[in-house]
Amino acid sequence: MKFTFAHNNFNVIDLEKSVNFYKEALGLEEIRRKKASDGSFELVFMGDGTTGHQLELTWLRDWEKDNYNLGDNEFHLAFVTDDIDDAHKKHDEMGCICFENKAMGIYFINDPDNYWIEIVPAK
Repeated sequence: MKFTFAHNNFNVIDLEKSVNFYKEALGLEEIRRKKASDGSFELVFMGDGTTGHQLELTWLRDWEKDNYNLGDNEFHLAFVTDDIDDAHKKHDEMGCICFENKAMGIYFINDPDNYWIEIVPAK
């Protein structure tokens, strides 16, 4: 028996704002979209065009809160970049850098729903 990664899911408050953030910040593209026939949810699967891994953004119509409880936010996605300096500059201009570890050469950005994404330089 073998298992392979398919996708990760983040629930989001404003689907289009999140889709646009992931396009601008990380260059992800929409792969497919699924809308419930009753309008209760909408899913957008985004990919990097290189790997098969996808990020599923889920919008729930009946979610009545302004945000999701992310606890201590100790979980995150990680992306490798071939140009950490340009990536850092772009994310700094976007105002989305939320934590830096200069000793390790990494930093984190946060999306519109405050999910953290680690940015790691290619080795």
